[in-house]
Amino acid sequence: MTYESADAPTNPDLLIDFRDVSFIRGGRELIKDIDWHVELDERWVIIGPNGAGKTTLVRMAGAEEFPSKGVAYVLGERIGKTDMRDLRAMIGVSTSALANRIPADEKVGDLVISAGYAVLGRWMEEYDDMDLEQATETLEQVGAMHLIDRTWGTLSEGERKRVLIARAIMINPELLILDEPGAGMDLGGREDLVAYLGDLALDPDAPATVMITHHVEEIPYGFTHAMLLDEGEVVAQGLLEDVLTSENLSRTFHQPIQLDRIDGRYFARRLRAGGAHRK
Repeated sequence: MTYESADAPTNPDLLIDFRDVSFIRGGRELIKDIDWHVELDERWVIIGPNGAGKTTLVRMAGAEEFPSKGVAYVLGERIGKTDMRDLRAMIGVSTSALANRIPADEKVGDLVISAGYAVLGRWMEEYDDMDLEQATETLEQVGAMHLIDRTWGTLSEGERKRVLIARAIMINPELLILDEPGAGMDLGGREDLVAYLGDLALDPDAPATVMITHHVEEIPYGFTHAMLLDEGEVVAQGLLEDVLTSENLSRTFHQPIQLDRIDGRYFARRLRAGGAHRK
């Protein structure tokens, strides 16, 4: 596919169309001149060290931030020239920032249902039977149906991750953004989550997905593309098998990394002693 100049309208096949995008905060350039294009049927993983700019990048993709320069289209709408609230209603998001805003006494069922109304916290609203049925089906889909009557404050970290994903897909989004969905999980919980995300990635009716992770072991089956970020700049991006290499990971993390692939899953380890972690 040929991508247009910065002044041209976006291609309708692109859900994310970033052209020379930068993000500056406090005089520091957190994202530097990034071009990034995500099509309808793609599943992306974004990997990089702490401070690489991963979360800043997906906050722009989630219509939560405006680029400081460059042109950013999301779901065909130009960021900065559209109603961001309407745009966010079409994007499913699971992030730790959202988790921190949820009241401890919020019931799981209400938390999932309220996604369709773009609110947190149930007050006096009355929900339709259709909403209740969809929330039940969504929780069942992520293996969390048994949590429907529990409150947020009683959930384990792994349970919270599943509920957040259920909330994200409750709205039948066109774009799904997952910021470190496996963070804080034990081995069993992580493997359950990776298996579920792999099933979702292989579903042709599932939304395009962008997932941040620090660990290649968390990349599910069915993911198609990868971006490696370091200090706000792209080290490599493109098809997963082309981007995810020992050489590229070593450049990204500034130490010798050995990447192995076993039964379709990726595993990484430091190759030898020596080498400096990035400053």
